[in-house]
Amino acid sequence: MPSPSTSTAPFPTDGRGNPKVAHLGQSVDQMIYDFMEEQQIPGLTLAIVQAPYITRLVGYGLSDIEQRRLASTKTVWAIGPISQGYAAVAIMQLVEQGKLDLQDKASKYIPDLPAAWKSISILQLLQHASGIADYRSQGVYDTAKGLPPAELIATLRDQPLAFKPGTDVAQSATNFLLLALIVEKASGASYRDFVSKNQIEALRLRHTLFAEDICNLKEENVTLNANKHKAFLTDRTLIDPTEHATGYTAELTPVLVSTFTGLKGFSDIWASAEDISLWDIGLAGSLLIAKPENRALIYHPTKLDNGKVVPCMAGWQFYHHKGLMEIKGHVPGFSSSLSRFTDPSELVCVTLLANKEGIDFTNLGRRIASAFGSSLQSGGDDRNVFLRESSFGVDETMARIEAELKRRNIPAFARFDHAQNAKEVNLELRPTRVIVFGSPSVGTGLMQADQSIALELPLRISVWEDAKGSIWVAFPQMNKLTAAYGQEGNPVAVKMQSLLEEIAAKACSAY
Repeated sequence: MPSPSTSTAPFPTDGRGNPKVAHLGQSVDQMIYDFMEEQQIPGLTLAIVQAPYITRLVGYGLSDIEQRRLASTKTVWAIGPISQGYAAVAIMQLVEQGKLDLQDKASKYIPDLPAAWKSISILQLLQHASGIADYRSQGVYDTAKGLPPAELIATLRDQPLAFKPGTDVAQSATNFLLLALIVEKASGASYRDFVSKNQIEALRLRHTLFAEDICNLKEENVTLNANKHKAFLTDRTLIDPTEHATGYTAELTPVLVSTFTGLKGFSDIWASAEDISLWDIGLAGSLLIAKPENRALIYHPTKLDNGKVVPCMAGWQFYHHKGLMEIKGHVPGFSSSLSRFTDPSELVCVTLLANKEGIDFTNLGRRIASAFGSSLQSGGDDRNVFLRESSFGVDETMARIEAELKRRNIPAFARFDHAQNAKEVNLELRPTRVIVFGSPSVGTGLMQADQSIALELPLRISVWEDAKGSIWVAFPQMNKLTAAYGQEGNPVAVKMQSLLEEIAAKACSAY
């Protein structure tokens, strides 16, 4: 035991061990409260990892609106595309067992594939570099029917590949359906059983299960008791119970659990935020994938057959911030995100799970992580400026913004290269670009209310590289900007904000 004289060091004020975690003066709880109110999210669970510790685990709101069940640390949620991470681990475990090779053709394990798919490798499926269409995008696919794999594949037999395999990347649930089938063929076990044994049971994850097993959860029917739990008074297994969350559409209409039975390999796992954190810690070393080179293969950017390097792999996206990787997305009724800052100097991971579809947790996750260390911050004031880190360089990010504007028929009026301008006067500036664009049919409405807001129009987006090499996309928070002109809550500004966020997401994300 240390003597009193050696234990009087002050509390850390930043990073690991900091007892007061806040970002720009705002607590993590306040960030969550404000975000849930803004997005009208019924329930949410947050988990923070500072490996090997889980330092924060909190449930907010309701996991079921009608039954008034609370979101808790043991609530299980549909984790959506995060499920791809489990499928990728399963593939690498079979590689390490010598039961398959990443260069094997998928047709070696699934002989009756369409002819155009015969040359596609397991690696290309992991990379989302197959060009195979996503069965979810086909008009015949019905999430509530839970079609078997053979029928899902049959819906795509006449669909041409989007690109030559190994030359580009496009996320497709079909890729991971095929990977799940390959796991079954190579292992001799069902996909569910193989993942359960080698990941869920291996890490003793007591609150992780497949969609088909939701019916086996022991849950009290509180509708019989006017939304109140009573059975825990006589049944200890119902103290702090494991319950599944009910998912909701954008209009807060409940989504049936049966919706998830057809998303094999891609979005078929349910878990608590705590269990995702435990699994996430297991990813850091040899507990799930033994060899470092195999871990590196699926936790680093993809190198395609044509030499092109793309900042994504197996559902994960990668950024210029050293060690940052993220897997996220949504399915009917649910949204999820897992951000991992894996550099040894940081080791912070943020899991967010919510029971409303269509929620983008990218910026919230970054702001929460920033509360645990200044090195994780964006370097900008995101109370007034919307900031999003890009997976691409400045030139490609700007090109993607321009492509998105063109796709939406939004004219660009001007482009500025501030780094080039600085160079012309013998000054230095890291890459910094601005594009000015807009539509008179939209902006005129704001000026009709107050002509002085013309100083802020047309719209603009900036892209720059910071001192650490991270690439940022930024634009003014439209609600703050218009409020300064007495137009708080103006519906035109709300639409503008939504548009700008959608453009930024398309420009910054590989998927």
